[in-house]
Amino acid sequence: MQEQRNKAQLAATIDHTLLKPDAMKDQITKLCDQAIANSFAAVCVNPFYIEHVAERLKQTKVQPCTVIGFPLGANTSFAKSREAHEAVGKGAREIDMVINIGALKAGEYKFVLDDISSVVNMSGAARVKVIIETCFLTDDEKKVACEASARAGAHYVKTSTGFGSGGATAKDIKLMRSVVGNDLKIKASGGIRTLEQAQDMLDAGAARIGTSSGIAIIESLME
Repeated sequence: MQEQRNKAQLAATIDHTLLKPDAMKDQITKLCDQAIANSFAAVCVNPFYIEHVAERLKQTKVQPCTVIGFPLGANTSFAKSREAHEAVGKGAREIDMVINIGALKAGEYKFVLDDISSVVNMSGAARVKVIIETCFLTDDEKKVACEASARAGAHYVKTSTGFGSGGATAKDIKLMRSVVGNDLKIKASGGIRTLEQAQDMLDAGAARIGTSSGIAIIESLME
């Protein structure tokens, strides 16, 4: 049975997202204005736009968020850490980084830990959310990814980029919660387009919802 949430409670969980490669500045501006009007948690964009977003959201409670090593996670640790450092310097207050999926699947667990740590260390006071891309992982690999994220000092684990072969599921949220407990929060992202899907993820233990359908979700709640 779904927990009933009012508009303010639901809006406070939404990372209003536009990560398409053809996104233009006027669309990003509109994204920010929608987030401000609805009191969303954050606006999540590609690094190219983070300075514009930070300026647009200045003096609001909406957090400027960007993605690092996105969407494949196969960048070098040096590149990811420098990308994060630059983003924070341009106003990012939340960093969503993609793990090195191939390294994890190959059992290179120390590398995965160090890769996450390199981004955390260069992100300063910004919150770091670690995208583990669940669609490519076994349950055991998901657990290892969550454990590494916690050890590295991240603040969240996140299900998906939205660019993989699958997105967030309530089952994965529950699995991730069983590993991180209350030490880390969970962001559900990837394929969340309806109010029912968003509520299911929150009921399963997610604290944030990454979606490009935030307006439609909120409007559905108000109907």
